[in-house]
Amino acid sequence: MDGSIDIDGVRLEIRRENASAQGDRAPLVFLHEGLGSVAMWRDWPARVCRETGRAGVVYSRRGYGASDAVPQVRGAGRLTPDYMHREAWEVLPRLLAALGIERPVLVGHSDGGSIALLHASRHPVAACIVMAPHVIVEDVSVRSIEQARDAFEGAGLRERLARFHADVDGAFWQWNDVWLSEAFRGFDIRPDCRRIAAPVLAIQGVQDPYGTLRQIEEIAPTAGPMKTLVVPDCGHSPHRDQPDAVTRAIADFLAGKD
Repeated sequence: MDGSIDIDGVRLEIRRENASAQGDRAPLVFLHEGLGSVAMWRDWPARVCRETGRAGVVYSRRGYGASDAVPQVRGAGRLTPDYMHREAWEVLPRLLAALGIERPVLVGHSDGGSIALLHASRHPVAACIVMAPHVIVEDVSVRSIEQARDAFEGAGLRERLARFHADVDGAFWQWNDVWLSEAFRGFDIRPDCRRIAAPVLAIQGVQDPYGTLRQIEEIAPTAGPMKTLVVPDCGHSPHRDQPDAVTRAIADFLAGKD
């Protein structure tokens, strides 16, 4: 079921999955990548919800998909280096409250994985599943994001992304500008990750051009249990590159959990 929800005057695109799931197990909340949206997840969230027997919610952050745009994204509306912190600690709690969800299972990809980890460091969650998260900024990440800029400006990436975003320029530049800013090089959420008490499943592709295995190795919560999955023949999107293995790992990880 597709629709939208208003959070502090901002309309966010949402899609509900497997809404008729029985039982009181925590629902899955999917947090997309830096250039993602509801549509870019395609049908994978529905598959995960079916195979885990849980309901789910997918949403597009502001400026992505069919959610409200960010005005002056390269000027007054430019993202600041703490944009993922603010999404995790301000926007997401309000969205969950509006949806009546108290302890979600967060499923985050890339930027969405970082947001999931940050949220779990301060708020109750049933579990935290992250795919190709960013806990620090690596040189390999910056190089790949520079290449994405070049592809957007002249190699067809803009046209490909335009199918998934109402404001494709806003979606791209709010992400690209902040990641390539000097101020963002100090991004480091490892101290926050140490405080996560909920179970964590961290998944990383061996051939990820946006980050090395350090990104999951250095989550290292001191209180809660953590499991890692390193996926061969896999780049930055484990759920697209190896959907069967990743879906099975998530189903096994959540088996027996509320």
